[in-house]
Amino acid sequence: MQRKTIGYTFIILMFGIFGLIIYGAYSPARKAQKQRIVCFKFKEGIKNEAVEKHMREFAMLKHEIPQIISYSAGTTLKSEEGKTATYDVMHYLTFQTEADIETYGRNEKYQEFVKRNQDNWEDVMVINSDIRQ
Repeated sequence: MQRKTIGYTFIILMFGIFGLIIYGAYSPARKAQKQRIVCFKFKEGIKNEAVEKHMREFAMLKHEIPQIISYSAGTTLKSEEGKTATYDVMHYLTFQTEADIETYGRNEKYQEFVKRNQDNWEDVMVINSDIRQ
């Protein structure tokens, strides 16, 4: 009799674990509601190595600041008219709330990034927006 009880308990336990795995796989991820676009114009004469360092360090913030839901970046392109862009690189970040954006801005890792790189920047433009679904 005790053997049957252990067997049934094992089966119920396995179904419970399976259910938790399925729940974790199909539970919705955090949904992005807010977007921040950060554009940087580098000072004249800044070397490509400094720009690449900037790009790597900014990208690492995604792994260091939990409020960032997603991140992508790139260098700007010439317009259809062949005009050069005002800014050199753009970073796209998404967040759940405006409070998350504020927390990101106060984060120690972000502040360190700014201190290490700000001497290379001529101008910075930041745009925050809602994300329409």
